[in-house]
Amino acid sequence: MRIKNILPLLLAGSFMVACTPAKQAGNSFEWGQVPQQPDLSWADSVGSRQLPGDKMIISANSFGAVADSTVLSTEAIQKAIDSCAVSGGGTVILQPGYYQTGALFVKSGVNLQIGKGVTLLASPDIHHYPEFRSRIAGIEMTWPAAVINIVDEKNAAVSGEGTLDCRGKVFWDKYWEMRKEYVAKGLRWIVDYDCKRVRGILVERSSDITLSGFTLMRTGFWGCQILYSDYCTIDGLTINNNIGGHGPSTDGIDIDSSCNILIENCDVDCNDDNICIKSGRDADGLRVNRPTENVVVRNCTARKGAGLITCGSETSGSIRNILGYDLKAVGTSTVLRLKSAMNRGGTIENIYMTRVSAENISQVLAADLNWNPSYSYSTLPKEYEGKEIPEHWKVMLTPVEPPEKGYPRFRNVYLSQVKAENVDEFISASGWNDTLRLENFYLYGIEAQTNKPGKICYTRNFNLSGITLDVKDRDAIELKENEQSNIHFDYVKTTTDRRTAGNLPH
Repeated sequence: MRIKNILPLLLAGSFMVACTPAKQAGNSFEWGQVPQQPDLSWADSVGSRQLPGDKMIISANSFGAVADSTVLSTEAIQKAIDSCAVSGGGTVILQPGYYQTGALFVKSGVNLQIGKGVTLLASPDIHHYPEFRSRIAGIEMTWPAAVINIVDEKNAAVSGEGTLDCRGKVFWDKYWEMRKEYVAKGLRWIVDYDCKRVRGILVERSSDITLSGFTLMRTGFWGCQILYSDYCTIDGLTINNNIGGHGPSTDGIDIDSSCNILIENCDVDCNDDNICIKSGRDADGLRVNRPTENVVVRNCTARKGAGLITCGSETSGSIRNILGYDLKAVGTSTVLRLKSAMNRGGTIENIYMTRVSAENISQVLAADLNWNPSYSYSTLPKEYEGKEIPEHWKVMLTPVEPPEKGYPRFRNVYLSQVKAENVDEFISASGWNDTLRLENFYLYGIEAQTNKPGKICYTRNFNLSGITLDVKDRDAIELKENEQSNIHFDYVKTTTDRRTAGNLPH
């Protein structure tokens, strides 16, 4: 074992940036004419409050880690992490090279540095990821460990300019084969849970955790999940899950029933939601009843993916106080997506998003209380009735009683200062019926070049002002059952011909 008691000034100098408080000039944001300016004082206190000490550096190579992609170095790297934790904490490093690893568990006080020139290659063998009880896609169940795990720890970090290559295609291929079989049997709703796939990074039941600087790629399932945790920072990650195939459910970053989170300076390219806010699913999520709240997302770019910021579809514990600003969407499906289902329950509220540039996207805003029914609702086919089924099937089939407990609510949403080019549809926002509406939406200062306006249905106090649409088909807007709403567009037919549509009927 080699231990150096030195001060790694370069490491400390670059790493300290990740622990900068999330200060922001909340009063400088423009929301248009709103009843009162939002109180965003909570946003100054998100993110990790401390970093592991840097007086000790331990080399995992001294414990037997080998820069040979054919040799499994899990045990050696884990021994270095454990030794560092026992010795009072510090930084674990690796010499440049390629290292194959299974699941690693970072401990309190330890910074696992994936340095420049270092690539961790995840083992494709599922047996190298021990199973334990966690939460996956909204329900608690037994699931394989992630490649890097921080579970029940405090003040820990993963940092550096290297790469974590999760080599997840083996799990993508497994899923697509299972999905064909499951859809044919009427089991689309459970295939994601039966096909156990390895996440990239899991932070669970932990606090003051920092992830910074490195590249995360080709994750078998979600890229980075922050679960049941507080005061975490994700800074400067590059996530690329679209290499070598079509990775299903390869979300970039998932904040799951966690609080006081800062996400900044990240670049996310994935197959599913880019940055996603979640809080549990259906009866099991309502049982846990733990919200995600106080999340700041800033200076991030979303590339391919389903949503720059998505709230849901797991909403059971509620989602509130989400602030996103100075963001880009390039080829992303939607700038802001809100989604749930009629058995999820929970409330999405106090969502703030501003200063966004977007190009080549499907929608600026999408809000749907009844998203993706084939996935969202669980029905046991008759051929399985009376037979023994897995425990997680029973969890998924547990009805929400009374049914109205499962009705989700979306309210207090602010979206402003968006410039979007090459948009398919400006907006798709719809409540459920005249008793379950989208409430208190404020869209302001948005310019969009779009094929069609879209739809706004079953809302209450839905307000659009300062909205300019360069639209091919201005007559395609669908408006239905909008109470006490102010829906107003300025239409631009060409760059030289501007016409004001005026107040549209409610």
